[in-house]
Amino acid sequence: MTKYTSLIALCFLLACTSKKKADLLVHNATIYSVDSSFSIHEALAVKDGKILAVGTNKDILEKYSAKETVDAGGQYIYPGFIDAHCHFMGYGLGLQTANLVGTESWEAIIDSLKSFSLKHPEGWVIGNGWDQNDWPSKVYPTNEQLNAIFPERPVILSRIDGHAAIANDKALELAGIKVGQTLVGGEIEVKNGRLTGILIDNAVNLVYNKTPGITIPLLTAALVEAQANCFAMGLTTLDDCGINYNEVLLLDSLQKSGTIKMRIYAMLSDAKDNYTAIFARGKIKTDRLNVRSFKVYADGALGSRGACLLQPYSDQPGHRGFLLSNPEHYDSVAALIASKDFQMCTHAIGDSGNRIILNTYAKYLKGKNNLRWRIEHAQVINPEDFSKFGANSIIPSVQPTHATSDMYWAGERLGKEREKGAYAFKQLQGENGWLALGTDFPVEDISPFKTFYAAVVRKDAKGYPESGYQMENALTREDALRGMTIWAAKSNFEESEKGSLEPGKMADFILLDKNLLKAPPSELLSTRVIHTYLGGQRVFSR
Repeated sequence: MTKYTSLIALCFLLACTSKKKADLLVHNATIYSVDSSFSIHEALAVKDGKILAVGTNKDILEKYSAKETVDAGGQYIYPGFIDAHCHFMGYGLGLQTANLVGTESWEAIIDSLKSFSLKHPEGWVIGNGWDQNDWPSKVYPTNEQLNAIFPERPVILSRIDGHAAIANDKALELAGIKVGQTLVGGEIEVKNGRLTGILIDNAVNLVYNKTPGITIPLLTAALVEAQANCFAMGLTTLDDCGINYNEVLLLDSLQKSGTIKMRIYAMLSDAKDNYTAIFARGKIKTDRLNVRSFKVYADGALGSRGACLLQPYSDQPGHRGFLLSNPEHYDSVAALIASKDFQMCTHAIGDSGNRIILNTYAKYLKGKNNLRWRIEHAQVINPEDFSKFGANSIIPSVQPTHATSDMYWAGERLGKEREKGAYAFKQLQGENGWLALGTDFPVEDISPFKTFYAAVVRKDAKGYPESGYQMENALTREDALRGMTIWAAKSNFEESEKGSLEPGKMADFILLDKNLLKAPPSELLSTRVIHTYLGGQRVFSR
């Protein structure tokens, strides 16, 4: 070897050893960082589970070496999706019961239950996901056929939004439900002097409280199956809305053992035991679990006419829905949560429900603040009340697919004038300059691409309506992506650690086969996740 070639070899060796060490390099991609300037890059480096650097292919490959290098093949990289409102545990458990989503008639449900009972011949028959608005008659069923098929087995089937259910006589008997019984925040339907089996809102729990307890092995299996489905959709953080403290402890243990890798922002249910337990311990924060908020329910759902309206339903004169608790309850809860510096997140659908919660929040927030109290759904807002979001820094946490599911009948419930203040995402965004987006799965489909499509295109998966639904409230593609990433993180007080691909943040990112910012609208719903990375580790690969 000559002195000249030795010098070249030495220079090459020095160049290689001078590179900074990383664990993973990804290059040859279009990377939407979703940072403050919405910058676009070609490559990124990951070390110790966090983004080390982003930049051009040349910059990253020349400055860093890694154990693993991935050529993205020109595909598109985004921050991992954050679902700001879902029911992770409920979804997992739903996978273990009779799935009634998409059934097009009560007869189809009966057929489905016959098949289900052959595979599960003992114990309660539990199902979920029916929606009478998808049926030709669009009226609630009655339970005679359930009684005939299951005279001795109790049956409870929840509506897709969880705010209504139908039970057979055996289940009603076990729950002690009788004709003429009343309760706050719920209804027990009676026709011709007999129970029909239909239960609305708080009445549903009268039966569910009698169902067998969920074992830890069953819940663990449910969560593992649900997690796999979520990773396959590019979801890396989930806001699980309304769980109990003991379920939080289980999640924490499963995360620490590595059984559950999904990051969870857990909202505790509005229950005395949950307040007592978490206030004694204080907020919980790990890399995978964040517990600092409570989920409260103001009213029911629009589809079951449980949403609390200022004026009667257009399709049911004299009926305005109802609150699920007395107004004094929300005031006392807000006072308690404010005193402990926790976040209050309240389900509010109807314009009356929203007004009551907005006014209650205002009493304790007292103007602009950084407490980030949220209204979940914020579905129907009176024109006089929009400004209350901005005046008190109240965050709208909305689910775009609710609009495209409800649009077929929302006008019938609300009337055309009142409907204009419903699903008003753009108007709500304008109040604070941002909002959080979610799916509300399993009430809606788990797909974040349907969220994006519904927010931007304002159509359902069938392409209806042709010109889009109330397009004045469509979001831009950039803002829809922000709502599913950095703004969702912000609604969880996590924007400094996730939601964008910037140095120092968690390396939670996804590779997609389509460009969400530029693909034709007709192609958005066929977008596929190629890889999902959590903390720089691949947790899904197609």
